[in-house]
Amino acid sequence: GYDIVMTRTTGEGLYKPGTKNMKVEDMHNRCEIITEAMPVFTVSIHQNSYPQSNVKGAQVFYYSHSKEGGKAAVTIQKALKKLDENNTREAKDNDTYYLLRKTEVPAVIVECGFLTNPEEAKKLQEESYQKQVAELICEGVKDYLDHSASTTYN
Repeated sequence: GYDIVMTRTTGEGLYKPGTKNMKVEDMHNRCEIITEAMPVFTVSIHQNSYPQSNVKGAQVFYYSHSKEGGKAAVTIQKALKKLDENNTREAKDNDTYYLLRKTEVPAVIVECGFLTNPEEAKKLQEESYQKQVAELICEGVKDYLDHSASTTYN
């Protein structure tokens, strides 16, 4: 029952062949799509990495100046903790991520896990685990949309 706007549906970046800075053009084009669509909020899904291979766990980031982004991040983080009850990660503000800073609507970045953690990387490649992650993100999105107007988040 929700209208979803995808910035992309494949692994291909949103840049022209031969572009010097593909990442910058890709992020700029994603932000343009979001600005044109003006959704209630934006969810950008990623996989994380870290120098130490023991680091793991899904985590949601939001722009520190976005109250609604913070609410969405907390709600989605709560749902994602069902993946691993030992995950102590909390929703976290971030002022450096381009997508969070450059969109006019609340936005969150969901890091589904760490590709640098061998155990988690293996899970992230499994279709059943990917589906579970997607369903929990969806659960968090629905909870946020259903309760955003009336719930206080701490």
